[in-house]
Amino acid sequence: MRVYVNGESREIQGNPSLAELITELDLPAARIAVEVNREVVRRGEWGSRMLQDEDKIEIVHFVGGGFGGSSPQRGTKVKLYP
Repeated sequence: MRVYVNGESREIQGNPSLAELITELDLPAARIAVEVNREVVRRGEWGSRMLQDEDKIEIVHFVGGGFGGSSPQRGTKVKLYP
């Protein structure tokens, strides 16, 4: 099956859950947010959210910023390497 992760095409085997994909990509689950087909998927739903062919997945990780740590956290896209 083909899915798109942050705009990059990826072939994955079977019908994995979103949680399985995140584990396979070795991403820090505690510091990321995930959207599938433009819909935010809550962390508690990752295990039950089964991926489908042609799903478009956006993953961002949160980074702190600002002087003195007073600014809100913001997200940047996760860079994926083959």
